[in-house]
Amino acid sequence: MTATTEHLRSRRPRSAAALLGAALCTALLAGVSAGHAATADEARLLAALRKAHPGTQFTEVARTDVEGLYEVWMSGNVAYVSAANPRFFVFGRLFDTQSMRDVTGPRIAQRHADTGGQLQSESVPAAPVPIDQLPLADAIKTVRGSGKRVVAVFSDPNCIYCKQLEPELAGIGDVTVYTFLVPFQGEARPIAIWCAADRERAWRQWMLQADASLLQPNAGCEHPIARNLDLARRLGVQGTPTLIWADGTRTDGYVGRSVLEARLNEAAKVATAKPSSAGKKP
Repeated sequence: MTATTEHLRSRRPRSAAALLGAALCTALLAGVSAGHAATADEARLLAALRKAHPGTQFTEVARTDVEGLYEVWMSGNVAYVSAANPRFFVFGRLFDTQSMRDVTGPRIAQRHADTGGQLQSESVPAAPVPIDQLPLADAIKTVRGSGKRVVAVFSDPNCIYCKQLEPELAGIGDVTVYTFLVPFQGEARPIAIWCAADRERAWRQWMLQADASLLQPNAGCEHPIARNLDLARRLGVQGTPTLIWADGTRTDGYVGRSVLEARLNEAAKVATAKPSSAGKKP
């Protein structure tokens, strides 16, 4: 099976799609079928993925009709993984060229229905955590336009969904984004970003362009990465990205620009109507 790395997807999306389509069509036209359920294999693959990517919430692994190819769910996100080489994730649609059937679409629609119309995993903590309670000095602050709408994001620079989220956030105007770097997949890169001379620019270039030229390896630099990890644990943040809105509610996982706009506007209205809780600690 031809797969594509995150780097290839971000730099050459058309080529990646073409390679994926060719590989899947070849397998499907050959009439390869899974034949029977492989519960033990699914369990082993799920365990292996959770061990390799502790910052990602893998919820289910299911065998597909393509031999060796598994459907992997991460909350509302779906990818395809080869059991022989689970290092690579393929994001896209699985299409049966014999029956001319979109295999992925109905699966997504079913998840959409099961979650009440929300593909992303929304979780509301027992006690909302307004952004003004967070230690904002430990976050990278990015302001666009008036900055009147506010969101805090727990993000890992090694997280593929965080890299998908950043271009969406970059297209939002009149917003202030507080990014808390968390080391769910290793602390070296979060520290190198924080210790950069211009950490906001270093973060942006790494997440949007995979450009590490501004990153500064730790050389006695004071950084909040350990504190951020402790904060994430205390708030029940189990994966990245996790977004905390101005009204204290949160969203776990990647969301698109339209959802970002809607949630920012909704949370801003609610937060404006509430008295400030500044001075309190989470």
